[in-house]
Amino acid sequence: MAANEQHYTLERPTFDKPVKILIVVAPYYKDIADNLLAGARAEIEAAGGTHETVEVPGALEIPTAIGMAGRLANYDGYVALGCVIRGETTHYDTVCNDSSRGITLLGLSGHCIGNGILTVENREQAEVRAEPDGQNKGGGAATAALHLIALARNWGGSKRGVGFMPTEDDSYRIA
Repeated sequence: MAANEQHYTLERPTFDKPVKILIVVAPYYKDIADNLLAGARAEIEAAGGTHETVEVPGALEIPTAIGMAGRLANYDGYVALGCVIRGETTHYDTVCNDSSRGITLLGLSGHCIGNGILTVENREQAEVRAEPDGQNKGGGAATAALHLIALARNWGGSKRGVGFMPTEDDSYRIA
């Protein structure tokens, strides 16, 4: 069973300037989402960062909310949290694949995202993975976002705004 395996984990990154992270959570399974949130918040705070949390109806809305925040707000990174439990229809496959694809596309466009959307066969698997004192997948997603933020800062970060809103350093030019 994978839960019994030991995995190597990177040391928590450190920052000269605190990070600001948006946590986007789909609380469809509220108790599981609450555990994921607890793990993510603890990890962000341990790194000296701040966070805000928004709720969306389901896992499919998580990438949309992150994309909107990337265009309209000012966050260093994002944590996607939710849970999809296999049911009797193919809806499970659609939600898992499309939410993951959306997050991947946002990441490839420069957003620093930790994906903590659980995709499991049953509630028991979700509970084990969400438990902050157990597998702590919420904390793991926050850690992933923190590492990506550290990489972005190390490589100089965005030179120009991502999306439609110019940053303070951007200027309009007429060619």
